[in-house]
Amino acid sequence: MDLHVSLDGPGDLTGKVYGQIRTAIVDGRLSAGERLPSSRELADRLAVSRNTVGVAYDRLAAEGFVRAQVGAGTFVTDERPHPAVDRRPDSPLRPRAVWDRIGEPPAMADAAVEFDFRAGIPDATRFPYSTWRAMLAEELRPTAVGTGTHIDPAGLPALRAAIAQHIGVSRAVRAVPDEVFVTSGSQQAVDLVTRVLIEPGDTVAMEDPGYLPVRRAFVAHGAKVADVPVDAEGLVVEALPDHARLVYVTPSHQYPLGTAMSLRRRLALLRWAERTGAAVLEDDYDSEYRYGGRPLEPLHSLDHTGRVLYVGSFSKVLLPTLRLGFLVAPPPLRSALRKAKHVTDWHTEVPVQAVAARFLADGHLSRHVRRMRAVYATRHHLIRSRLARSFAGRLDAIPSVAGLHIAAYLPTGTDDMDVAVRAFAAGVVLQPLSRYRQAVSTSPGLILGYGAIPTERIEEGLRRLGRVLDDPPGR
Repeated sequence: MDLHVSLDGPGDLTGKVYGQIRTAIVDGRLSAGERLPSSRELADRLAVSRNTVGVAYDRLAAEGFVRAQVGAGTFVTDERPHPAVDRRPDSPLRPRAVWDRIGEPPAMADAAVEFDFRAGIPDATRFPYSTWRAMLAEELRPTAVGTGTHIDPAGLPALRAAIAQHIGVSRAVRAVPDEVFVTSGSQQAVDLVTRVLIEPGDTVAMEDPGYLPVRRAFVAHGAKVADVPVDAEGLVVEALPDHARLVYVTPSHQYPLGTAMSLRRRLALLRWAERTGAAVLEDDYDSEYRYGGRPLEPLHSLDHTGRVLYVGSFSKVLLPTLRLGFLVAPPPLRSALRKAKHVTDWHTEVPVQAVAARFLADGHLSRHVRRMRAVYATRHHLIRSRLARSFAGRLDAIPSVAGLHIAAYLPTGTDDMDVAVRAFAAGVVLQPLSRYRQAVSTSPGLILGYGAIPTERIEEGLRRLGRVLDDPPGR
């Protein structure tokens, strides 16, 4: 291990070696069982005599901090004679006040639960790991593209071309590779657009209820967020403030309600943007999964004035942990977006980009989406039929024919947060609709995701939810 010891300044060298190693052990920076450098190795590194280090090690051993094992080395003891104490002074540094208004990130890595109905999580058990792993191994070679060097912040040319072709075929989005920016998830795409277009104090409009991480990104950049209501046709365009510089929408599968924006509203939104000079940020986060009805044209395809920026993600079709998304932007913004991406993280991980490019170009993504669409369609229809058959009057499903979740309204006056808490106690994890609303008057409801829960566990999970709804709180 590369143990840091400083001998700067006057004083006993042996005492400095002893004191700094002892402090590292007491503070927990050196863990139990960890091997220290040999006395010869540490002496050579510090340019002191071996005896200087040896005496320090002997003192540590005598006090019970380390133990010497002949032929193996010197190790930190399992039993420490003194408890770890944090001696660091309090810092006068404080974050900007805006961070007090932003909620904590969700605890996505909690222990496994019996019935996981969380939204936005794909079925990781069906990911083609062997194919991805073989491709990744090829990319992690000294001769692979981009190995050992930085690349264009906009992304690998091969992946940008593959994305342009993919969304052109699957979503009728007209884009050339130069318009595509590879991002570390769709959240970063939103962040980059906000950096480039929004000044502190500008107004950004978004759906209410809406996607909380995006709202927090706008707030963190100093924007004022105007929460615009959503009805059965999607965003209520008439409620948009004319001074908004940007409007964020999820028109193909509104998050979290699941409704689709009608063509009438889409055209009205584009006319509003042209009249007010605003930009439209379209998040098409899970449109690959559609189980009925005619596909709706993205706003980007209907836009003839260059005001729509199109955001997509591979989190729902591949794995969220890959952190791979993209942005399609008009020419006037490309230079600024490249600069914004560069100052943010330089570029998205190169080996993952290279594998994704091959994964798309070789048809693996299309085949995986087709397989998963059949799986999710089964789960989607199972939940809808079960709600209609057994939850009448208790859960009213909101019409939806796409995505990885279904939202449903609870009876007026129900505390959906309380329902979610009691469901969790019964082994069922789901999200209350009120968590995503900003308006004072809210309609209670639940969001039922079906990406993470196996098909064979849905029935029992819903039965347990039914028992929770039948059992009033406090009983």
